[in-house]
Amino acid sequence: MKPSLTTLIALAFVGNALNVQAADLLQVYRDAVGFDAQYAAARASRDAGLEKLPQGRAGLLPTLSLSSQTQWNDNAVKSRTASATTNKAEFNSHYWYVSLSQPLFRWQNWAGYKQGELSAIMAEMQFVQASQDLMLRATQAYFDVLLAQETLVTAQAKKIAIAEQLESAKRNFEVGTATITDTHEAQAAFDLAFAEEIVAENDLAVKRQTLRTLTGKEPEALKGLKPSFQIGRPQPDDIGQWVTSAESGNLGVQLAQTSFEVADQEIDKQRAGHLPTLDLVAMRRKDGATDSTTTGVGSDTKTSYVGLQLSLPLFSGGSVMSKDREAVALKEKARSDLDNARRTATLTARQAYLGVNAGLAQVKALEAGVASSKLSVESNKLGYEVGVRINIDVLNAQSQLYDTQQKLAKARLDTLISQLRLKSSAGTLSEDDLATINALLE
Repeated sequence: MKPSLTTLIALAFVGNALNVQAADLLQVYRDAVGFDAQYAAARASRDAGLEKLPQGRAGLLPTLSLSSQTQWNDNAVKSRTASATTNKAEFNSHYWYVSLSQPLFRWQNWAGYKQGELSAIMAEMQFVQASQDLMLRATQAYFDVLLAQETLVTAQAKKIAIAEQLESAKRNFEVGTATITDTHEAQAAFDLAFAEEIVAENDLAVKRQTLRTLTGKEPEALKGLKPSFQIGRPQPDDIGQWVTSAESGNLGVQLAQTSFEVADQEIDKQRAGHLPTLDLVAMRRKDGATDSTTTGVGSDTKTSYVGLQLSLPLFSGGSVMSKDREAVALKEKARSDLDNARRTATLTARQAYLGVNAGLAQVKALEAGVASSKLSVESNKLGYEVGVRINIDVLNAQSQLYDTQQKLAKARLDTLISQLRLKSSAGTLSEDDLATINALLE
């Protein structure tokens, strides 16, 4: 059987794609990891945030300092007597000292250390969140290109199919078996299909540029989804379990929870302004002076001490109490942010779960619709040949087929991305999930 022009178009498109090395989803994601500016900024922010831990720990550790000074002295002392005399002394003086201070009780430093631990944890969670966001953005950009390619191929195939129908209408009109109306209808449909092809070409160029912005390169070809595959249902297949997981595992919730704990530590930190501080202090000092040019006398003095230093704040103009009230208010804000994060996470999980289920049902319905539309096209073509159908019936059936095929492609891609969003809402999205989708590509 001779292949149709539509089949030839599809085979030509596949053949051109096979002439170059096609990229897959994992390759695109890994390219984005090395190029995407948002991800690079998140990585740098994570590295900066991890430094909060040693900074907080520093408040619990001793401080050691060394200081030294040397100077030349030129002193002249004139007496106020009848026989005024002037005593001059020129000499070099110098000193050095080493001081050590070890906090023994500084509650604000301990609270600062706990804040440093929590801040480092937040920095790591924010980076994980950025990684999951990159997975979703890379997958969405990849799927957008696939859908744009599918739309272009569909538009080209549609145009060729209508062109065949246009030629048929012209031949039938020439032999007197059809009216000029059939030709005009087919010509109008062909012109519309040509316009749709131009729009599809432009959309594909835009989607490819978006992918290039994300990865730094534009692959000549991308691996597409296999013609027939089954999209599995969410596991577990229970919306309640996903909502429960999102309430605790969602990264936005975890960040809000940690922020709340940081705000709680800030209250302790500010209230410590009312408490005494106790430090262990030690110092070793040496002062020296060279021989004076007039007296010929030099000196060296050594001083050492070890002790405890207690400080009790009495009044600081009300700033401590004001900062305490500010910290309490900020803790209440953090509590409300945590409640909002939980509600948002549960809503996102519900929407994603329902989106997956709706997508699965839509895919099944559209698969049946494609099969029915193919039969409709064949039936209308046969009816047109025997005279029981008119040209517009064939054109409408063809348009319905291509429209249904495009909707099916979009529904499959949307369902797959909804599955990733569902796992992201629960905080479990990982590169393994991309690998699972990658296995559906060819």
